Amino acid sequence: MWPRLNKWNTLRNQILVGFLLMMMIVLCLVGIITFNSVSTLLKNKAEKQIKQTAIQASGRLEALINQVDTLTTQAINDPIVQQLLLSELNGIQADIYQKQSLAQIANEIQGYSSGVTAVEVYNSDYIRLFPLDGQLLVNKVDTNWIAQANQEKGKLVWIGIDPKDSDSVLAIRRISLIDRWFSNGGYLLIRINRNYFEFSKILTDEQNHEAMLLVDQNYRPIVSDNQETDDIHTLMNSDEQTAMIDEEKYIVVKQPTTVTGWTLMILNPVDSITEGISVLRTAIIASGAVGFLLFLLMSFLLSTMITRPILKLIKAMRNTRQGVLTPNPITSYTIEINDLNYTYNQMVGNINHLIELVYEKEVMQSRTELKALQAQINPHFLYNTLEALYWSLQERDEEELAEYVVAMSDLFRYIIGNPSKDEWVTIGDELEHIERYLLIMQMRFGERLTWSLECLEEWKMVSIPKLLIQPLVENAIQHGLEGRTGQGTVSLSVTKCRDSEHVEIIIQDDGPGMDQETLDSLRASMKSGKVPSRKGNGMGLSNVAHRIRLYFAGTSPEEESLRIESCQGKGTKVSFVIPMNHGGKE
Repeated sequence: MWPRLNKWNTLRNQILVGFLLMMMIVLCLVGIITFNSVSTLLKNKAEKQIKQTAIQASGRLEALINQVDTLTTQAINDPIVQQLLLSELNGIQADIYQKQSLAQIANEIQGYSSGVTAVEVYNSDYIRLFPLDGQLLVNKVDTNWIAQANQEKGKLVWIGIDPKDSDSVLAIRRISLIDRWFSNGGYLLIRINRNYFEFSKILTDEQNHEAMLLVDQNYRPIVSDNQETDDIHTLMNSDEQTAMIDEEKYIVVKQPTTVTGWTLMILNPVDSITEGISVLRTAIIASGAVGFLLFLLMSFLLSTMITRPILKLIKAMRNTRQGVLTPNPITSYTIEINDLNYTYNQMVGNINHLIELVYEKEVMQSRTELKALQAQINPHFLYNTLEALYWSLQERDEEELAEYVVAMSDLFRYIIGNPSKDEWVTIGDELEHIERYLLIMQMRFGERLTWSLECLEEWKMVSIPKLLIQPLVENAIQHGLEGRTGQGTVSLSVTKCRDSEHVEIIIQDDGPGMDQETLDSLRASMKSGKVPSRKGNGMGLSNVAHRIRLYFAGTSPEEESLRIESCQGKGTKVSFVIPMNHGGKE
């Protein structure tokens, strides 16, 4: 099966199929974008109309609210109400006739506003004065609403649906006493019938099944148009412009009211807005089919025009199988094929040039290796010369000087050894080298220099980078003995750390030491890596610290690099920690 398919896997067929797939994707995207654009345009137009309806409804609602607000404002400022509550506040309880005088004020509010079903007056102690039953305000509304009424200082606060009577809407306002510097004299509680806000049928279009919702702060419906409470919670908590209600998609427009804190929502079915889009869908499908057929023909012709010159170029490239990369002199009338041919010729030239460079590098490498072999003669010449000097001193009975020559020869042999093979040594080897170095330094300082090397046999086999300790010993001698007339001691000890996986190497002298300012400056320079080599030793503290970080970074449980401790007049101590099982020559 696969061999049959492979014969159709040609560049021409790939281009043809690729173009057809691309065209199908483009047609689908254009159709979808066009369809969505028109749908969105219709939805936006419908949404504008719904917003206009919402604005009208909001204006109607504000008119009803302002009517209640105006009537209650007149009521709380009435002299009868003011005088009665002032007397209550002064401790003079109103009699039954004074309380019944409030009935006239309540009747005026109910007369001018058909929606108000009850008017209740309470004193500052939450006791109801009208009607005459002495009930408490806290039994009617939550104390949070009373606190909000106090905070508003006389403004009308809309509570919303009465929890004890779902057919009523409550509103409360504090009565401020004018003759008592507008202090709290009591409360006016208004009960309004929910039908008072049933104005949706006047504004909405029944043919489009448009619905209106008015909910209070607690998402309880004041005007619901038969919408379920669960749907209202979903609509209020969603920021989307559309919503699914009873398996039908609606456009939702929300209009909050600042006075009451309620939210007015207009819902319009999407199906009623997008009627007639099916015709547009059919036109898009028909135009897409025609475009697909035309593109099929053009793709076939275009793929043929592209593949013919490429096949000719492939034939020219097959000539390189002989092992010689030769450029292709054939040109085409197509600019793109000419560019491809030019790129191929340029690639052939670059490859030939790279082959020459590789050959030259191999020749240069061979010459370099030869020079390296020749350079090894120089250390042997130095060793032979020192050997001759040693035997000459032996014949002249200069045994002490001969020992120094042997030490110097071994020291040179240790230092000049092949760095690629002797990069790692043991602590024992490094200590032997240091002891030879100290022996040579004794020629210079004489009895002024004393030293001690302490290391157990079991630590001498731990691997360590070559010449890591010697620069620190050299630094201790130069800065601990030079400039003083008395005897100086340099001590080196290798101890085991508490974790039993690391060893600590300590180099200490009893020289003049450093003051705190110099020590802080040295530590800061160590962190920045800019500590210079001192007195030409070529491997200063910075070099040693950098090598410790390079070889043992992340392996020590303590601080990386060197730790330096010094006290003026008491000497200097330098130490570092290395792992026992680092591996070394890996």
